[in-house]
Amino acid sequence: MYHAQIAQRAFNTPLMVDPAKALAFLSGLGSRITGREITFQGLDVDVSDQAAVKPPTRVSLFGNDLAQRHQRNGSQPYAVVDGIAVIEIAGTLVHRGAWIGQSSGLTSYEGIAAQLQAAVADPGVRGIALDIDSFGGEVAGAFDLADRIRASRLQKPVQAFVAEHALSAGYVLASQADRIIVPRTGAVGSIGVVALHTDMSGALDQKGIAVTLIHAGSHKIDANPYQPLPEAVHDQMQRELEVVRFLFAETVAAGRGDRLTHAAALATEAAVFRGADAIAAGLADELADPVTAFCSFAADPRGTNPTNRKGPQMTTTPETSTETVDTPPVETAPAAPATAATVQTPNPVAMSADAVRIEAAEVAQVCAQAARLGVTIDAADAVTRGLKPEVLRARVLADLAARSDAAGIIATAPAAAAAKDSPIIAAAKKAATDAKR
Repeated sequence: MYHAQIAQRAFNTPLMVDPAKALAFLSGLGSRITGREITFQGLDVDVSDQAAVKPPTRVSLFGNDLAQRHQRNGSQPYAVVDGIAVIEIAGTLVHRGAWIGQSSGLTSYEGIAAQLQAAVADPGVRGIALDIDSFGGEVAGAFDLADRIRASRLQKPVQAFVAEHALSAGYVLASQADRIIVPRTGAVGSIGVVALHTDMSGALDQKGIAVTLIHAGSHKIDANPYQPLPEAVHDQMQRELEVVRFLFAETVAAGRGDRLTHAAALATEAAVFRGADAIAAGLADELADPVTAFCSFAADPRGTNPTNRKGPQMTTTPETSTETVDTPPVETAPAAPATAATVQTPNPVAMSADAVRIEAAEVAQVCAQAARLGVTIDAADAVTRGLKPEVLRARVLADLAARSDAAGIIATAPAAAAAKDSPIIAAAKKAATDAKR
């Protein structure tokens, strides 16, 4: 019996409560009170109601037969919408929760990992959507789960939909998706670590309470709450937090690639970025209503190429080849490529589709570059309207010229950029040089 004080009020005592309410209460808390699953007899409640409030499935860090158990019950441990497994990551994140989904405001890494494993193995799942609204949680277990999410991208596309927060540990998980979509007011980031120490010594003195700590080992009582925090212990805790922050940034960089490097993640100094600022800083990829973005993802989960970290690979015409086309970087993309990896035999229709994809990817790249320079262009709208990349580049330059930002572009261009500048940067440099003559 885990919670005897609750059990004695719930069992073997008269209650004045509606049977359905009692069922709901005991279904949700009964297994936690008793330490085991409970069954119900004598309650005049429909069987379907009992199934609806069945205690959440328990999982294990090692022996996980979650998928098989749900398969036997004819259900999945996640919602499936148009072939997309939706895994909710909400509330405070904890390491060992032993339940699936959110429970009492908490979501466990253990439960998320179990759902992820089941989704990857499920042949009926075409892609995975992470529905994230979390201010973060425990360090323990977060990085291991992040590695699992990143690895799952090799098997199925994964996108993170932020509604409305993916902060701290929540961002660790979001950063491992192929793409991160945020709404206009969405907040991401907080790439930092915090530890709290409570000094109760003053309050104890006022109450005349003396606490004597008897210990073996000089560090056994480090950071105890009954004494002020010694400077040496404070410095040691600070060093430990810096190590974790380094690992935090390293994990984010592993997931984001060249969109947010290790150094850039550290340079945020745990700041929170909202909406368009998150896009410009490289912490997110798309500004959109999560519902609309999810519908696009469900329509074509392979629309994002995990090997192309620059932006989305949009498809506007039906695929005629079952092989994935890896779009070359925009700066070096040929006008109409047809490589052996793309098309094995001449096929005009397939080549036309490839050309459309290349142009759409280049449009998306221009829009992404423009966002970093503070100019917002809707990539999907541009593709739909058939706007050419060169037209979009001219629009960006015109906007920047109007704000006299040409010199600023050169000053803020990343030092570690590729040897060949992007067309926007190259044109901006030329405009700045001409202006000086």
